Amino acid sequence: MIRNLSSVFLNRQYMISRDFEIYYYKDCNFRNVEPHSHTYYEFYFFLEGEVTMFYSDSSRRMKSGDMVIIPPGMQHYVQVHDPAVPYRRVVFWITKNFLSKLSVHSDEFLFLTEKADSSGCVWHFNEVTFNTVQRKIFHVIEEIYSDRFGRRMAVALGVNDLLLFLNRTVYESLHPEKYGKNEKNLDRNLIRYIEEHINEDLRLDTLADLFFVSKYHIAHLFKDQMGISLHQYIIKKRLTMSRDALVNGKKPSEVFKEYGFSDYSVFYRAFVKEYGMSPQNLLRQKNRETE
Repeated sequence: MIRNLSSVFLNRQYMISRDFEIYYYKDCNFRNVEPHSHTYYEFYFFLEGEVTMFYSDSSRRMKSGDMVIIPPGMQHYVQVHDPAVPYRRVVFWITKNFLSKLSVHSDEFLFLTEKADSSGCVWHFNEVTFNTVQRKIFHVIEEIYSDRFGRRMAVALGVNDLLLFLNRTVYESLHPEKYGKNEKNLDRNLIRYIEEHINEDLRLDTLADLFFVSKYHIAHLFKDQMGISLHQYIIKKRLTMSRDALVNGKKPSEVFKEYGFSDYSVFYRAFVKEYGMSPQNLLRQKNRETE
């Protein structure tokens, strides 16, 4: 799927669109770009390769899951150390004017760009979260390349969703005191813990010990708030994350272990029950959609 959504890198360092542009690139034997700057923000997501990013007076040897936000006017460039290794990344350009329009609805859209304005912003997402980031990115790119009814609105909503997710994820990680283990935020903290430890032991007894509450309290909380049991919620969350990972190039034989299923047969049955198709058929369907 990702391969079919890639763009040819043309070394263009200016925007054509008025508000935003987003591209997925996969290059071998990449020619390094000279130091340059933009009049807009660049969100750079690193997926694969042997690369160092230079920005302002800093540099970073990139690793999968890294996000770098370059503000307008900041000099930056990348150096590829091994051109034989595929260099995969997503570049998301967005103008100040577009962000200003979003801020009318909520200034929470500006948290990351304001943080980046002085010296840039670098953030590393764990694998689970980065799979979600990639899913949101490629959903936008799919819509941009499609001719479906409501395409323009779907693209706009997808961009807003991506920006809000990025801002929320980084903000909450930087403010643990606001999202600590207290009774008032118990439901939110349980959900966040489950997402961040999806491949670990998430039995009711384990969670009760971690959050210093009775397991009956957690069971009732999920039933009341979600309308399903804790076990059902965890299975659905594992399946959703597994689906994201599959769409982003992971093999079914790898996914079931990474997202907490005891063996492949358990994963396979749950996946078919949830989505009405096997993991392999999901991949075939996605590939047909982008051909």
